Amino acid sequence: ASLVILSGALTQFGLPLEGVALILGVDAVMDMARTSVNLVGNCLATVVMARWEGEFDDSAAVAVLQPQPA
Repeated sequence: ASLVILSGALTQFGLPLEGVALILGVDAVMDMARTSVNLVGNCLATVVMARWEGEFDDSAAVAVLQPQPA
């Protein structure tokens, strides 16, 4: 989907479509970064909402996040 939007944006600004090939080489890395930011944001929002509603259990979270002995 982003490729279609990118192609449209390039033609709208009068840029050659060959630029899409250059951007595709970097887009995979950028997509991983966008996905990571989205994941962290969703996790943070979940914790904030649980705390706001009084449903977050601090002791359970600490127990899960503590390193387990090997």
